Amino acid sequence: MCGIAGLFHLSSNQAIPADVIAKMNDSQYHRGPDAGDYFFDPGVALAHRRLSIIDLEGSPQPMMSACQRAIIVFNGEIYNFKALHKELTEKGYTFNTHGDTETILNAYLEWGEDCVHHLRGMFAFAIWDRQEESLFIARDRLGIKPFFYSLLSDNSFVFGSELKVLTANALFDKTLRDSSVEDYFTFGYIPEPNTIYQNAFKLSPGHRLTLKKGIKAIPESEEYWDIPTDFERPLSKEEVNDELVERLKEAVDIRMVADVPLGSFLSGGVDSSAVVALMSGLQDDPVNACSIGFDVKEFNETDFAIEVAKRYKADHRIEIVDQDDFDLVDKLAALYDEPYADSSAMPTYRVCELARKHVTVALSGDGADELFAGYGRYRWHMNEEKVRQVLPLNLRKAVFKPLGALYPKMDWAPRFVRAKTTFQSMAMDTVEGYHNSISILRLDERQKLFSKSYKQKLNGYTSLNVFRKYQDKVKSLDPMKTAQYLDMKTYLVGDILTKVDRASMAHSLEVRVPFLDHKFVEWGFQVPSEINLEQGVGKKSLKRAMEPHLPHDVLYRKKMGFSIPVAQWFRGPLKEKLYKGLLSEQMEQCGYFDMGQLRRLIDQHVKGVRDNSAPLWTLMMFESFMRQNLSE
Repeated sequence: MCGIAGLFHLSSNQAIPADVIAKMNDSQYHRGPDAGDYFFDPGVALAHRRLSIIDLEGSPQPMMSACQRAIIVFNGEIYNFKALHKELTEKGYTFNTHGDTETILNAYLEWGEDCVHHLRGMFAFAIWDRQEESLFIARDRLGIKPFFYSLLSDNSFVFGSELKVLTANALFDKTLRDSSVEDYFTFGYIPEPNTIYQNAFKLSPGHRLTLKKGIKAIPESEEYWDIPTDFERPLSKEEVNDELVERLKEAVDIRMVADVPLGSFLSGGVDSSAVVALMSGLQDDPVNACSIGFDVKEFNETDFAIEVAKRYKADHRIEIVDQDDFDLVDKLAALYDEPYADSSAMPTYRVCELARKHVTVALSGDGADELFAGYGRYRWHMNEEKVRQVLPLNLRKAVFKPLGALYPKMDWAPRFVRAKTTFQSMAMDTVEGYHNSISILRLDERQKLFSKSYKQKLNGYTSLNVFRKYQDKVKSLDPMKTAQYLDMKTYLVGDILTKVDRASMAHSLEVRVPFLDHKFVEWGFQVPSEINLEQGVGKKSLKRAMEPHLPHDVLYRKKMGFSIPVAQWFRGPLKEKLYKGLLSEQMEQCGYFDMGQLRRLIDQHVKGVRDNSAPLWTLMMFESFMRQNLSE
């Protein structure tokens, strides 16, 4: 696991000063503290920070091919590199190392841009092709590894593993993207391919892009893989039950190759417990398992983690985090480089910190909820769909839209089951209804929050556009598969994988995600919705398959999530910070907000009238980003 960076002058062979690329690369030192080096050609500079995992001494980067035609910087792991090494050797390619980086280089020389189809793993890389005078970049299919890029004012293409690599360049334009602010206050993150900055982008998952010398604009990236939506036939319950564990075990197995200490996160939930259970059968030594708990019972699930660890005789480490562990608030804003509002980033940061004391690589259970429909919001979405399928849209609009405007909001309930939200969603089609249900602030709430001048700038744009662009992709899917697909394209990559990448790399820890092995996803997404959500039990296919391997109370207890007591913090130790930050001069001068509404949100929450903790946390993270990144 590493950090990559680079500059490519599109219109000249102007030499790139060493100090410019060095400053960019140094900004991501945490991603690769073991080594760092550079490559320079006329008009090109590549940089790399290395966290050594495989072939510890023999795979330095940037790496040049044996024929000296191609040079690569690469972040990630290719799990089938040994098989590719053998295949390419038989084709006559020379290897000077025993790692996966050189395998990508030779795969590119053999198959060109189609090399991505031969790679199984998580990756983001850039290859400078001297012969073609081109830069080829690619990101893995599910977006596990990040890739940011921009076009600078001198017509040079800049890229890096984190946004801070781009902002470290003096020519980077920090003008904010207006639509990204709207997106952020809907989702709590900024969905691909955009960033908070107007001229910076993320390469979308499953996309590749080639830039050639002489162009004056960045071409659109090309999608080379997508989650399959056309199924030959539905899988039967028996097939799923017979195959799931073996397929998952294979995905776990190939992720256990490392020349450094390896372990797993263990939250006590189904997904991480399944990973630990399968790992224990694939190695002789006890699994290194790491858990984080809170000193507040309703937020602590370590008892279940202990139960699983005892069953599999894992070498289990637990740290209990103080419920008042809010010192990370500003550190998180700096870590994520753009507004990011998932408060579970705090315990994630802590569990990565704990894991790194004992291992360099950790497996996680991320992706299982999206793949097998484990979130509670899927159940609620399907309840709404039962009504949508019975009543036509025009009738639903006539009945439910007025109710949505009149019904008082039930603040004690989760956002996606509040009556006002439900009535609004019932007056919408499947995609818009799901978008409304998962929004941190609904459209009407965002309209109240935003200033008149900012709403004019948006010119009618709403974050629903993020979902609508996938409308054609989901037209063949049932309503639950539609929600899962949308989440895998947005929430999974923009929130979950972003959270884990930044939190883990802040501690120089590599995290691997077997549930997101693309071959496993291609099979798992075919599992019928009625098998995943059965009698109100989400993720039932996975739970049923894991029954011989995990305790019943671990499999079928109520999902807790990885949460922190934000609502209490805002009525106690963070109250003063809330008022000071959200009502600051910078928040007023940025022009995005109705300051009266900001004060109302705070007052309502502090006085206990409403639970506004989700929008207030979202606002606090935005303020922290603005203060740390845009203040002169």
